[in-house]
Amino acid sequence: MPYTGEVSPGSAPQVRELADLVITKVSVGPMDNNAYLLRCAKTGDQALIDAANEPERLVSLIGQSGLSTVVTTHQHADHWQALSEVVTATKARSVAHRLDAGELPVRSETVEEGAVIPVGECGLEVIHLVGHTPGSIALLYRDPAGTPHLFTGDSLFPGGVGNTQGDAQRFAALIDDVEHKLFDRLPDETWVYPGHGKDTTLGAERPSVPEWRSRGW
Repeated sequence: MPYTGEVSPGSAPQVRELADLVITKVSVGPMDNNAYLLRCAKTGDQALIDAANEPERLVSLIGQSGLSTVVTTHQHADHWQALSEVVTATKARSVAHRLDAGELPVRSETVEEGAVIPVGECGLEVIHLVGHTPGSIALLYRDPAGTPHLFTGDSLFPGGVGNTQGDAQRFAALIDDVEHKLFDRLPDETWVYPGHGKDTTLGAERPSVPEWRSRGW
């Protein structure tokens, strides 16, 4: 099945094979959370982005290859309902930004802006995006053989930035970070994998950024 970036609760995972990294996207739980399993094609090392729900399903997806790392994009509970069970089953380390790690149900290693989280011979660059939560992060994989791939949690979706609950200060922080750290730095072909729903690209969203800023959400 070709990769489209569309999954729904209970549907089969979607798999995207890059030259050095295999990305598997699955939707879990009642809030249609996306979880992403990344596997280094050369070493077999695996990392999971957001152990959101359905721990048995995620552990089955991980399989016998094991898991080295679970990265949580932010502190909201719908993104870590399966974290304790996955960490217990796989002995993987839990990683999150320093400002959100304390809200997670397991002890977690902390990262800051610019850190690189290894997945075998591949690396995920940490980009700190303030606003949806204090410690929200995006994870950037710069494919040496293709386009950049960006996992944005709940900070960027098709059609807008993440929810800031009507708080003007939080919205300003988030739209500034998304514009300057993502759109200003990365090319249009950058593929965006959000925390819920369909994928998009920065190019598809870029023309709407001024509208987002003007509407205030």
